[in-house]
Amino acid sequence: MATTDRELGIELFNRTWALMETPDRDPDELLHCAHASAYHWMQAGTVANRARSEWQCSRVYAVLGRAEPALHHARRCLELCESSRDEIEEFDLPFAYEALSRAHALGGDEGGAREWHDRARSAAERIVDEDDRVLLEADLATIPL
Repeated sequence: MATTDRELGIELFNRTWALMETPDRDPDELLHCAHASAYHWMQAGTVANRARSEWQCSRVYAVLGRAEPALHHARRCLELCESSRDEIEEFDLPFAYEALSRAHALGGDEGGAREWHDRARSAAERIVDEDDRVLLEADLATIPL
């Protein structure tokens, strides 16, 4: 069963990304796909997989314009990252900050959005892998501050 959960976690995570990039996507499909991926990672994934699935749920809610659940999942992502720093990659925590910045911006909390944005930018400087750092910086640039 763990193999099936892992395969479904991956497939649904990737499907969620494809849907986010599709202009005429079905919002319900997008939302349920993200949550289904998170469920399967909860069953068979690592802490890093779980944190990334919470990050993705936060991003989906942000894309759908729903600040409160975006903030909830961003906070959950941060909790997972902070509780298991030795089990995550160097980009996971800065992306948790990015999600918090985006959710606060969406909710109209400019101060909170700027605080988390600044934390993410500072943490980005410590990401060794250039591709990961560039991806984070590109995401940060899309947050309306």
